[in-house]
Amino acid sequence: MASTAFDFETLKTILYSSVISDVLDGLGYRDQAMLPFMRPLDDDHVLFGRARTGLFMNTYAVAEGENPYEVEIALIDDLGTDDIVVLGCGGPTTRIAPWGELLTTAALARGATGCVTDGLVRDVRQVRALDFPVVHGGIGPLDSKGRGKMMARDIPIECGGARVEPGDLIFADVDGVVVIPSDVAEEAVSAARAKIEGEDKTREELRRGLTLGEVYEKYGVL
Repeated sequence: MASTAFDFETLKTILYSSVISDVLDGLGYRDQAMLPFMRPLDDDHVLFGRARTGLFMNTYAVAEGENPYEVEIALIDDLGTDDIVVLGCGGPTTRIAPWGELLTTAALARGATGCVTDGLVRDVRQVRALDFPVVHGGIGPLDSKGRGKMMARDIPIECGGARVEPGDLIFADVDGVVVIPSDVAEEAVSAARAKIEGEDKTREELRRGLTLGEVYEKYGVL
């Protein structure tokens, strides 16, 4: 995992998903945005932190004496500050609802900052009351027990159509979810901040009456 330290709380007030996507495009990473069905439970939440991944698969029974939550429990209990739980479930058409009130409560207690899953989320009223940012592939009441099981944690996965590796940065807001590969994280964040400064200048020039063409020629930002 990358060791670069980021002030995630401050950066959440500055950055936004579209500008991060733009700078990743410029760095040659053009497939970093999750699919549009991935939506936040609360449109006002902004989520930024490091990915802790879990891979789910469909199951159809629970063996006698089996703990179907073993790997899931290990992941949640190992969370730390600025961690984001990222759960790959194969998309919202699955029968897997891996996230709800109790995991939210446990993740909060460990200092985690949010959850992103292309599976389903339940206990929505309770999760919203806890003010914990969650991005989901859908909403449904089904317990994952006997329907889905986390088979591995902290490995590369696919979530919402994007590859996510442990330690990658995840940025999510109302526009969508963007995965920042850990090996370009520092460069991408720096470039995003610079682009925002350029957009601020562009905005002011447009308000003053300059045309789009004039502003783009001057700043190269649109």
